[in-house]
Order: sequence, then structure tokens, then C-alpha cells
Amino acid sequence: MVLLDRILEVNREFIVAELVVRSDGLFYAEREGGLPAWIGIELMAQTVAAYSGYWRLQRNLSVDLGFLLGTRHYESSVATFPAGVTLRIRAEKEIEGSNGLAVFDCGIEGENLWASAKLNVFLPADSRTYLTERGL
Repeated sequence: MVLLDRILEVNREFIVAELVVRSDGLFYAEREGGLPAWIGIELMAQTVAAYSGYWRLQRNLSVDLGFLLGTRHYESSVATFPAGVTLRIRAEKEIEGSNGLAVFDCGIEGENLWASAKLNVFLPADSRTYLTERGL
């Protein structure tokens, strides 16, 4: 389930993705007239995943699983991202350890709205090996 429409910019420090909220889109809440703001966490997580996938491809590696460990301080100025609004999702890498743990400072901006959070993620070198070693 990919919710993002496109990647606008990516470099070593950050990535910017975009999504146009559509009335026929996944998670659209007709009664509220938009995408519930709590979906913002998923938009941020997908943006971080796109960042990771992009840099893996640059190193001739296949795209792999990552894990969202948690969020800190998710805030939104709205309860719903309205239909027709273009959202820009930015994820800026704050910390990345050699053990695969990372923190991204994320934000969503649109027409008179915003949301922000810090995402704690785990990006293992090889998710299949990581899961197999743990009997999962």
C-alpha cells in the first residue's frame, strides 16, 4: 500500500515526497471530507522508507524492509487533511547509527495546515536475516 504520489527531492540529509488528497484514495473519510490527520504518521513512515530505498538502490542493493519503532510528539494543526490539498512530506535525518537505528524529523505541509513528529526507525542491513535469526 503506497500512499505517496511522488518523490520531489532527495539528498543525504533529507527527502521530500508529495501526495494529493483524493476523495477516492485509501483511508479517505467521506464524512470528514478528507484524510484523517493520524494517517500523517504513515505518510511520514513511507517517506522515510523511500529515503532508505533510494540510498540502497544507489549502492546497488535491493530495497529492503525497515521498521517503524515509534513516534515522538506527533502534532497536527488539523483533524483532517482535506480533499484536493497537495501535501508535502519532508523527512530529515537527525541521527543514524551503524546499528541501523535512526531518527528522522518529519513534517507535513499543505494549504494552511501542518503536522510534525520525530520517527524512530530501524533499518537493518538485511531484514530477512534479522528476522530469521530471531525466529520470526
